[in-house]
Amino acid sequence: MRIGIACPYSWDVPGGVQFHIRDLAEELIRRGHDVRVITPAEDTTDLPDYFTSTGAAIPIRYNGSVARLSFGPRVNACVRKWIREGNFDVIHVHEPFIPSVSMLALMSAECPVVSTFHTAMDRSLALEIAAPALRPVLDKIQSRIAVSQEARRTAVQYLGGDAYIIPNGVYTRTFEKAPQDNRFTGTAEHPTIGFLGRIDEPRKGLPVVAAAFTQILEAHPGVRLFVAGRGDEAQARELFGESAG
Repeated sequence: MRIGIACPYSWDVPGGVQFHIRDLAEELIRRGHDVRVITPAEDTTDLPDYFTSTGAAIPIRYNGSVARLSFGPRVNACVRKWIREGNFDVIHVHEPFIPSVSMLALMSAECPVVSTFHTAMDRSLALEIAAPALRPVLDKIQSRIAVSQEARRTAVQYLGGDAYIIPNGVYTRTFEKAPQDNRFTGTAEHPTIGFLGRIDEPRKGLPVVAAAFTQILEAHPGVRLFVAGRGDEAQARELFGESAG
């Protein structure tokens, strides 16, 4: 099959959605499909040859973080050219409800469309206002995927319809064959907890771990917590106070 995948966020700043798209594209290629990805990207040096860049993106505050999006007439022309030349059997758009490359691809698509919703939020005034205008565009989607129950709830709440829950895939072989590092191996006396995620993003849960850590220490005095992720290390240590190593 000829498959087009539209990425809403800039490839210049790594993120979960971009990694999801990269791994999905490479797995589909491994299975013999012809895959093309379109994405905002200013630095095209390391982009694979099956990628098309729409140019630089603009940082916009979105859902407690910063989304780097690309939209407008010039981007739309690039997306339409990509669709025309791709002659796709199916187009897979990610986060099509935000003004992005994905929304533009959905608007111009003439073949079957699959969408994946990644975002989860409690409330969005912008989506409440925009939902009536977005629903007719989203009706072009033949099949909807949500990466979690919360992402499904958000999509259904604001956009109607429903979505299949398919969690993010993870290549486990690398971890299965990785040698153990004794520095991080837990024992009965010193059980080990690992936190992996952005430490500068509260939604990833480090403040929750920090708030619970005193009780964890009381139950397991020898416990060790290892934290790894992008962000301000000093700020993360402050969350744990005297418990920080």
